[in-house]
Formats: sequence, structure tokens, C-alpha cells
Amino acid sequence: MRSRTAEWFECKIGYEKVMEDGLQKKVSEQYVVDALSFSEAEERIIEEMSSYISGEFDVKDIKKAAYKEIFFSDDDLADKFYKAKLQFITIDEKTEKEKRSTVNYLVQAGSFNGAVKNIDEVMGGTMIDYVIYSVTETTLMDVFEYSKKQKEVDDKPEYEQ
Repeated sequence: MRSRTAEWFECKIGYEKVMEDGLQKKVSEQYVVDALSFSEAEERIIEEMSSYISGEFDVKDIKKAAYKEIFFSDDDLADKFYKAKLQFITIDEKTEKEKRSTVNYLVQAGSFNGAVKNIDEVMGGTMIDYVIYSVTETTLMDVFEYSKKQKEVDDKPEYEQ
């Protein structure tokens, strides 16, 4: 398990997909990219999807994700993403009352139980008291992280690539 904090954007793309029966069907799929702005997110999703989709596709929507951190699984069967809402419990020193603050995460896992296990694995290493408020499966297809190697290739002059 590893976690990554970044500025994440959820991107919805539409294209014609060849189905198993050979027919073409218009589909919309959601992906997540690591970017600093909406324009960079659009550029990144176009770049990433160009290698997966033959033909035309449209970027239908881009929105800032409600989470800043993603828990990635090392398990090969972890092919789904779950949105998790955690509540952190603190005690107000003046009033001595319990205070809860809610934080959203995206968790990669193969099942609902796997998502809960992954949350406990990452959060178990912290000193923070927390409660898993909710875990819901998403329709996200994949997450594209920013890689330093790609940036180095992008920054090189064309004659060096």
C-alpha cells in the first residue's frame, strides 16, 4: 500500500467503443489525473487516452476531485476505486467535547472489504483516531499519476528525444 497526495481532477471522456459482439457503442468513462490546473488536466487526459483509444474521443467534463489523497494497492486484483469518507476524532481542550472532521479519500481495492482493509492498513500507521463514515464504489476506470520521468522527456528539446 502507498498513498499519494496531489491535486486530482476527475475527467469524463466519450468515445465509440467496439463491444465484445463487434458492434460500436457510444460510452462515457471517468478517469482521474494528477494536474495543477483544469487546462493541464485536459492536456494530460488527452495525452494518456490517445495511447488507449483508436479514433476520436471528446473530453466531456473535468472537475476537481473531492479528495486530495489516494491509497494505491499493490494487489493485481485491485481493479476498482472506492470513495471513502473518514471522520477524524479530536477532543477540544477547552470544552472537553469530541470534535469530528470529515476527510475524503480515494481507495484502490478489489472489493468493498478490501477497501476497508486498505484504509485500516494506511490509517493504522497514524496516531489519529478515525471512524470510517462511508465507503462507496465509483465508476472510475483508472488513475493517471504525474511522473517525473515524463516531465523530463517533455522538457527535453525534440532533437534529444
